[in-house]
Amino acid sequence: MLDTVVAYSVIASARAITGMRSLWLGTTPKAKQRIYYANHASHGDFVLIWASLPSALRQRTRPVAGADYWAKGTLRRFLIGKVFRGVLIDRQRTASDHNPLEPMLEALAAGDSLILFPEGTRNLDDEVKLLPFKNGIFHLAKACPQVELVPVWIDNLKRVMPKGQLLPLPLLCTVSFGAPLMAEQDESKESFLARAVEALQELAPAEEA
Repeated sequence: MLDTVVAYSVIASARAITGMRSLWLGTTPKAKQRIYYANHASHGDFVLIWASLPSALRQRTRPVAGADYWAKGTLRRFLIGKVFRGVLIDRQRTASDHNPLEPMLEALAAGDSLILFPEGTRNLDDEVKLLPFKNGIFHLAKACPQVELVPVWIDNLKRVMPKGQLLPLPLLCTVSFGAPLMAEQDESKESFLARAVEALQELAPAEEA
């Protein structure tokens, strides 16, 4: 019960603080298994994508998050585990046989959708719009060819929550959803990643593209 109340509070707060607009430009919110992949500038990124989804889809969509950040502290563990049902990954790779994709593959095998940031870390450089994509999104697409990949561009959140500020600034945020793509059967990693990057960049406002 508490997790449900907190979830609705988080959604209401995200919408109130950012004036969030959700633009479904290349698709519609469908009951299909998907990987929503987006640019990454803030710890609040996945909240906006999650809050943009209808309730029924939100319940089956799980953000992928780094355990090194979200597993610290009682509040963070409650939010990521109980409210967002996040998929925690170990970005430290302490074991040589550790497969960081395994938790994501398990979630997809269970029928859940994911929210993923293929840059791997927050992009805090205003001069660089996208960091190079990690290979994980390619391997997920190949392992789960039935799952659609939907590019999502989040605009303005970096300015709403600038680094070092204690309180957010009241600026409009836009969450733009593009057309789904899937890995082709014999497509190379390089070709797929280039297509995925291009599909995401096409959603960026002209001044950011």
